[in-house]
Amino acid sequence: MRVGPAGISITTFGTGLVLIYTLLITFSDAITKYLAQSYGAPQLLSIIALLIALMSLGSSRVRGEKVTLRTNFPGVMAMRAALTVVATGMFFYALATLALAQVFLFVALVPLLSALMSGPILGERVRPAAWVALGCGFLGVLCMVEIRLSTITTGHIAAFVGAVSGTGSIVLSRYIGRRENTPLAQVFYPQLAVFLSMLLLAPLGWQPMPLFDLMMAVLCAVVLFSARLLLVIALRHLTAYAVTPLMNLQFVWMVLIGLVVFNEVPQASTLIGAIIVMVSGAYLVFDQSQAETAPDHAMPVSFRKPVLARG
Repeated sequence: MRVGPAGISITTFGTGLVLIYTLLITFSDAITKYLAQSYGAPQLLSIIALLIALMSLGSSRVRGEKVTLRTNFPGVMAMRAALTVVATGMFFYALATLALAQVFLFVALVPLLSALMSGPILGERVRPAAWVALGCGFLGVLCMVEIRLSTITTGHIAAFVGAVSGTGSIVLSRYIGRRENTPLAQVFYPQLAVFLSMLLLAPLGWQPMPLFDLMMAVLCAVVLFSARLLLVIALRHLTAYAVTPLMNLQFVWMVLIGLVVFNEVPQASTLIGAIIVMVSGAYLVFDQSQAETAPDHAMPVSFRKPVLARG
């Protein structure tokens, strides 16, 4: 079994990182929701993406690693950056036009999509029992939300495109992470791409920001930078289809926050769905730990030989 920092298993280490990621990303979503009431997407996304890119650059300078932001896979990194831009824009539009619960229904597709993409892109085999757990996790999220699929809006289409492109970005992050240890580069280039693309539209509806809102934007950038960095590191240690169900715990945190802070008592279907999501995610982590103990000849193909052409 592979061992991570402080002698703990790689699976435990990666799972801990993802759990912290979900808490940070939920906090950043709350800040974004507050700021989105007064400012347009291009302005907010350009400011936050610029701050994250500068933090990545500054971190590499502080650590004294001049090659930290270099990558041996520029082509793959460019594809990841482009997919990140599409996912960021699509999900922001979906959040602006759909109920939050409906958006999370499409987020719940990410584990299944990552399992589908992991085979042809990463060469990682998904065990039959893991497919069952992935399907159960998706059904769990369906239990937590109320949505009518009889009518399709542009918001639903945007959310689906965001789910597909976001999954592609996650899978490519694991592809790069399995071959080089450059987490700062994986944060820097996608956020730089988001900044440059949003900067073209930002002047059209730019609104002056008071000091408090600017401080909130900085706080959001710091939290997002930490979350993105943790996710990239986690993807080096866990398969994409094991990481993405754990990311759905964001919905569970929102249910708990609503209960504790706002005294919003969830329905029985919501509680049942939350339990299903947690159990399915726990099983996929267990499945990953079983794969760690398998002999070398049983390891996924991507652990031994790259599938994509080197960028």
